[in-house]
Amino acid sequence: MEWKTEFEKWKMHSQHDLELKEQLDQVTGNEVLLEDCFYKELEFGTGGMRGEIGPGPNRMNTYTVRKAAEGLARYIESKGEDAMKRGVVIAYDCRHKSPEFAEQAALTLANHGITTYVFRDLRPTPELSFAVRHLNTYSGIVITASHNPPEYNGFKVYGPDGGQLPPGPADELVSYVQSVENELMIEVGDEKELKGKRLYQIISEELDDAYNEQLKSVVVNQSLIDAYGDKVEVVFTPLHGTANIPVRRILEDVGFKKVTVVREQELPDPNFSTVSSPNPEEHAAFEIAIQYGRKINADLLIGTDPDADRVGLSVKDNNGDYIVLTGNQTGALMLDYLLSQKDQNGELPENGIVMKTIVTSEIGRAIAEAYQLTAMDTLTGFKFIGEKIAEFEQTKEKSFLFGYEESYGYLIGDFVRDKDAVQACLLGAELAAYYKSKDMSIYEGLLEVYQKYGYFLEDLQSLTLKGKAGIEKINHILTTFRTNPPKEISGILIESVEDYRSSESLTVATGERTKIELPVSNVLKYKLVDGSWFCIRPSGTEPKVKFYFGVRADSLPEAQSQLASLRTSVMELVHQYV
Repeated sequence: MEWKTEFEKWKMHSQHDLELKEQLDQVTGNEVLLEDCFYKELEFGTGGMRGEIGPGPNRMNTYTVRKAAEGLARYIESKGEDAMKRGVVIAYDCRHKSPEFAEQAALTLANHGITTYVFRDLRPTPELSFAVRHLNTYSGIVITASHNPPEYNGFKVYGPDGGQLPPGPADELVSYVQSVENELMIEVGDEKELKGKRLYQIISEELDDAYNEQLKSVVVNQSLIDAYGDKVEVVFTPLHGTANIPVRRILEDVGFKKVTVVREQELPDPNFSTVSSPNPEEHAAFEIAIQYGRKINADLLIGTDPDADRVGLSVKDNNGDYIVLTGNQTGALMLDYLLSQKDQNGELPENGIVMKTIVTSEIGRAIAEAYQLTAMDTLTGFKFIGEKIAEFEQTKEKSFLFGYEESYGYLIGDFVRDKDAVQACLLGAELAAYYKSKDMSIYEGLLEVYQKYGYFLEDLQSLTLKGKAGIEKINHILTTFRTNPPKEISGILIESVEDYRSSESLTVATGERTKIELPVSNVLKYKLVDGSWFCIRPSGTEPKVKFYFGVRADSLPEAQSQLASLRTSVMELVHQYV
């Protein structure tokens, strides 16, 4: 794509679009920025698309959103009249242009005769997943860029089961989007006319009520909440996003009486003005919540990201300081509580299954196996967990109990098919009530979990390598580890190498190779004889390669020492290859 030619095409079109003209005026004169806006098309991948807002084919704007929606419309048309009648439900978050992008997607789809439902106001991503199932639509769209910086937005597509599209249908959709030749010439319908034909419908509050009602099924022990719901002090921050109303509503409905909301972060704000990043994985996102927590001696601080699919928990450690639990720690606490309670109540199915990703802590497997349950690994990305839930729903082979990933995503009730921070907030508050009933803090509960199953610790290191040279370096790192893998790390022998690109697992001692029954992905995982492991995975959305580390030991100091040694040794090796 010749960027100057493309720029001229858009400039010509801007004579008919005042907003586009203003956007172009803002970047005209900055040749580097202009080239970046126009030198290529924003990639629409299997999870949809995400990018900075601005003019041109390499930005999120009215025209690139219409192109994505046009591709989806053609895909749905190819599935027949029933798919078109079932239609598409659209949700959006608090970001710049989110309502406008949702409307443009709806007008594009409805113009094809596809029934389109749009939420009246911003809603969490998990509620969109629920809505697909509740309304029995053929597809769903959520306009969001999750916890990316404020200048970003995105377009994410869901399938008929409420999960993100699996590889086959996703590839098919991508080809339809790529076949749309000129995003500037896509026709959209007239809103009034489409609403008159019931092709463009605004969703009523009945759907919020239905979602809230289903959320109540996540509660494990209502009598516990009845007894301690007025004794647990919770501070909640939606970090300017979509979780404010649904989280507060469900916590109040089930009986949590003392929920203090961080007022400075309560209302939607597309600039996320009070935080450097609206990411509950980061301690900085909890700074104001921690101030609130100190004032009321809160048992639990909860933070959700803008589209409410990820949640972070902050608790007091034994020194009285608030720390943010890792996604692995939160997952372990939730899983241990969930399974122990269900076991006590005789509610654990024999064919129960726990799902986690290949880069998530092995403590999840240890907990599941302690209850004679299966723990299954999936590739990174919650869509793979959603896919497996759908598969087992059909085969009845397994009963889903819990799914999670280290990047702060959790799912308890399968009425949603993606990570759901609203569900996780509810279970997190119940955890606080549980430990309050035992006269323990949540942190003491975490130490108890470690004592029970072993001290599992994890870490993540990222290496950002930008540009063409950066991509070559990332490829070189992976190629070197593939063709010349280390035989030991810090004196600990490598037990097996899992190559998810070739779908093979190699047992080093015997040379035996076994097939990995997961989709192909450019990921390497090394397991050591002492139970520790590390994994190398290039990011799918950023110019970086990620290194995940995990260890297991009999004490916390031992685990910390092992983790530091593993991380240092692997990263020293990596830097030799860069």
